Amino acid sequence: MLRLYFFGLLLAVGFVQASPVDSELAYIEDIRSASPRIVGGWEAKDGQFPYTVSIRMVGPTGGVGACTGSILTNQWILTAAHCLARRFTYVVRLGQTNITKPGYMVEATERYIHEGYNQESTGVQTEDIGLLKLDHYIPYGDSIQPIRIQSSQRKNVEYGDVQLTLSGYGRTDDWWAGGIVPDILYWTYQRGMTQQECRTWYPNSQVINVQTICSQYYDDPSQNPCTGDSGGPLTMVDMDGKVTQVGIMSFGSQRGCNTPNPQGFVRPDYYQDWIEKQTGISFDWDVEELESAKNNVLALE
Repeated sequence: MLRLYFFGLLLAVGFVQASPVDSELAYIEDIRSASPRIVGGWEAKDGQFPYTVSIRMVGPTGGVGACTGSILTNQWILTAAHCLARRFTYVVRLGQTNITKPGYMVEATERYIHEGYNQESTGVQTEDIGLLKLDHYIPYGDSIQPIRIQSSQRKNVEYGDVQLTLSGYGRTDDWWAGGIVPDILYWTYQRGMTQQECRTWYPNSQVINVQTICSQYYDDPSQNPCTGDSGGPLTMVDMDGKVTQVGIMSFGSQRGCNTPNPQGFVRPDYYQDWIEKQTGISFDWDVEELESAKNNVLALE
């Protein structure tokens, strides 16, 4: 889903070559594929994903890239580290599923990339998490809302066969056919995978670790993220009925988007302390209190 424009100039990024043991993995925005949009997905309705934002990044040579992110607060955006590395200016669009329509467009010049991420490397990495601080506060509304990120108490939970949802501003048509920058938010379902199952697809990977959650198409092999969806939120409906982000879009298979190969996400529950350190805000929450409250309700019934 990558289509790069800068005042009419079209730029294309080639494949990312990972380390030999991870040769089948590539950052999702660098995958060249004939796959449409968030592949096999549906156009989002206004306000359906009020926490999902579009990010445009400008690199040192003037090339413009596209990624996705999620709202933590009205000033903090969560995304992938590789969306921020080697770029210097960021523009975040909020409040519209179609970003060509009037909405909020805010520059972000303050970025935070996890110290475990090597910014000089172009290979896929485990610690692929970053933060953007918007230059201005954005008011909340029906179409702009923060997402809850998974509690650190659940960082050992497996998501095998759980129905997950992915939203992103990825490519909308064939990059070889002269497609355009993605302006529309799309979404699709995903099937969560256990670590063991994911490793059967990438048995030699050193990138897939406990901080990684993998997913695959839900009921159609074409249901996948593609270029431009990097940094986007993978979510689930938690036991209290609240939408919770369990993953940050990171990498896919170099075989392309329209394949059954799984993709990998960074688990934010493993980085709650790091996020608090950068933002000064705790986004962690107590699962035991939630479970206790739920049990009390059931007892009253």
